[in-house]
Amino acid sequence: MNIVNKLTIRHLKENKRRTLVTIIGVIISVAMVTAVATLGVSFMDLLQRQAIERDGEWHVLYKDVNKAQLKAIEQDEETKAVVLSRERGYALLDGSQNINKPYLFIKEYNAQGFQQFPIELSTGRLPQAAHEVVISEEIISGAKVEYRLGDQIQLAVGQRQLIDGGSQVLQQGQPLVREAGQVKETLINTRAMSYTVVGTIKRPSWEPTWAPGYTIIGYVDEELLSTKDAVDALVVLKKVKGSLFAQAEELARANKIEKVEFNNALLRFYGVVKDDQLRSTLYSFLTTIMAVIVIGSVSLIYNSFAISVSERARHLGMLSSVGATRRQKRNSVFFEGAVIGLISIPIGILCGLGGLSVTFWLINPIFEGALGITQRLTVVVTPLSILAACAISILTIFISTYLPAQRASKISAIDAIRQTTDIKLTGKAVQTSKFIRRLFGIEAEIGLKNLKRNRRRYQATLFSLIISTVLFLAVSFFTASLQKSIELSQDGINFDIQVSSSNVASEREEQLLKAIASLDDVTESSIKREVELTTWLEEEAIAKELREQLGQDSGLVENGKYAYYVNLHALDEASLQRYAREVGVDYQELQDPSRLSCIVIDTINYKDEQAKKYVETKAIHTEIGQSIDLFFTNPETQGETHLHPLAIVALTKQYPMGVMPAGLSGLNIIVSEQVMDRLLEDHKITGVQTQLFLKSTDPMKTQQQIEEMKESQLMIYNVYRSRQQEEQMLLILSVFTYGFISLITAISIANIFNTISTSIALRKREFAMLKSVGMTPKGFNKMLNYESIFYGIKTLLYGLPLSILVMYLIHRSLMNSFSFGFVLPWASMFYVIAAVFVIVTSAMLYSSARVKRENIIDVLKQESI
Repeated sequence: MNIVNKLTIRHLKENKRRTLVTIIGVIISVAMVTAVATLGVSFMDLLQRQAIERDGEWHVLYKDVNKAQLKAIEQDEETKAVVLSRERGYALLDGSQNINKPYLFIKEYNAQGFQQFPIELSTGRLPQAAHEVVISEEIISGAKVEYRLGDQIQLAVGQRQLIDGGSQVLQQGQPLVREAGQVKETLINTRAMSYTVVGTIKRPSWEPTWAPGYTIIGYVDEELLSTKDAVDALVVLKKVKGSLFAQAEELARANKIEKVEFNNALLRFYGVVKDDQLRSTLYSFLTTIMAVIVIGSVSLIYNSFAISVSERARHLGMLSSVGATRRQKRNSVFFEGAVIGLISIPIGILCGLGGLSVTFWLINPIFEGALGITQRLTVVVTPLSILAACAISILTIFISTYLPAQRASKISAIDAIRQTTDIKLTGKAVQTSKFIRRLFGIEAEIGLKNLKRNRRRYQATLFSLIISTVLFLAVSFFTASLQKSIELSQDGINFDIQVSSSNVASEREEQLLKAIASLDDVTESSIKREVELTTWLEEEAIAKELREQLGQDSGLVENGKYAYYVNLHALDEASLQRYAREVGVDYQELQDPSRLSCIVIDTINYKDEQAKKYVETKAIHTEIGQSIDLFFTNPETQGETHLHPLAIVALTKQYPMGVMPAGLSGLNIIVSEQVMDRLLEDHKITGVQTQLFLKSTDPMKTQQQIEEMKESQLMIYNVYRSRQQEEQMLLILSVFTYGFISLITAISIANIFNTISTSIALRKREFAMLKSVGMTPKGFNKMLNYESIFYGIKTLLYGLPLSILVMYLIHRSLMNSFSFGFVLPWASMFYVIAAVFVIVTSAMLYSSARVKRENIIDVLKQESI
């Protein structure tokens, strides 16, 4: 070790407080980088395990392959395992007590399938031969059909098809088709099958609750497949990477496989998406996060090294006076950074991982209790994440030390002794406006001159404040935009169970729906009547995107107006009261049948298939107080009947329970039952549907209770699982984003306190001199308060415009896959404005309190701090 490096180490030891503050700053930075890198990997791992538990583990699906094609798939170098799957079809379940599930649905897997799919065995064993099956427990509890282990089942297995409805084959995801209580489908191409029951299983998670068939699972033996047999091959890959889409499609082309599908629900949690625009959006997100981390880390560490170099000016000048070269002085700063990095990086990594472990331990009970997330969030440490944390930390320290090192190399002996690099004493440099002195007094003028005199320290502190402001607003906007993007990509389900009636509304039906709504586990309910109508809008009133798409299409234009379909919803009294309160409308005004008032949902979310992006836009451009004309189209004669116009009393983007987003050329309108009755009373309008929407603490139990009523006119759709998946995603995202905001906030506050306290500590002699010439404690406090105000004003003048620019750039990066308006986060901006002054004032008071205790004579004698 050369003499310059030895002197650098001695300087670090002698200035323990400064060294400790710098080390703590680097530790915080490294911990932040490590935590974010590991947090991302850990969350992805959780989402992967949750998706596998729900839908099974597979990556690529080759549909309807024969034995030769299957051989090629198994021999492919990317294939790790192959699951064989086959849907045998449906068979009538004799004695079923559930009118909505009259069938058995027979699905078959090979042995690998039982490992890759979430099949939970209750009793017995899994099938091992082609004639063996396991049955769902729901057959016994729901259909009330008794099966025992060893029972022989004789079934006529076929396909579902509509009666007089063409040749379309119905799938398991499509509910039983009924009209007026009568089943309108049948089984075709049936053949006799015999099975032996060898076990029972929990209801498979992939079976929709509205599916018409109870699942039984059999065994498909690859050895018994003939050359004419077709099965589905679900492939588990050795390594999930972005090229899998092209490789799978090439394999399909080479072997003449007609259809290939991908498990996008799982692949997206590996960061692998086929959509190029979505991939670019994902990369933009990752780039933004890492840029925020690096900027925050550099601003935190840079100030420590910059102030350290300023403090070491005389020390470096002495080295220069005894022959130290510019290179040696520069390398001394780099060496200081390397020493601090060697100490801080390992500790920072351990602190980041330890902090995550404690955080996960605290939030796992919330995950499990709030939404029933069965997989635990665990800290997943990968070599890549640790290497990334180390690399980013080393890069951050290098960037943080580069400018101070360049400054250090240029310090001459004379300049260091005079301190001319840090202190500017020319009249022009410290000149202040007379207005400041007249308005605020001499204390404010001295405070402002201090800032101008110590320009480098002032700029370092100001830079820290500006960066902290930009970081907080950028991350707040980023997380809000990310959550908005997730909400746009969801399908808008805001209920657990939907109960629909196939009959025209009647008193009996109303009593039945109210009885269902009063079940024990139901926490919220809404009865909604709905009818589809039409309206014609002027060109300037329709959605901008629709205007662009249909500008050349005259088929939808009549007398210069565009056709919109309208979903008119009448909510029950309690639901309408609740909704009116949410959107700020007088409930009594909505009930008045003489005025015919309505609430229009004027904002829609939809996926533009051509642009391949999710869009939020205005469905209609209108104003409160205007009216909207409605028309009913007779389905038989296609004639239009003009109804009463509705007065718009509110425009909103909030959806009541059970109302789903309309399409681009559609509109949702909410009215009271009285208004709908008045609107339809003079016209013979058909097609009015009554639906009940429920939220329940136990949706599966509630569904079973409804089914036990044995009302044939009711159709039940339990969407709890899909809604649960959405809410799980939003909850996990919220934990990630708000945790990130909290981390950035803490880093920003630590950065500001560190910079200001260090700056105040370096001004001890200056403060002692002011006190020695007569400045009172009151005047001293006023001077620091005015300095705080100057810091705050300057920070906001630079920080807010820069933050708006960064937020706009983030918004533009999202527009690759989403489309919604750029809205400034006014609440966050207000918090930042208040926080800047509070934090700066607090840091000033905290630092000055320590300075006040110093003895004036002792401080004036000191050469360095």
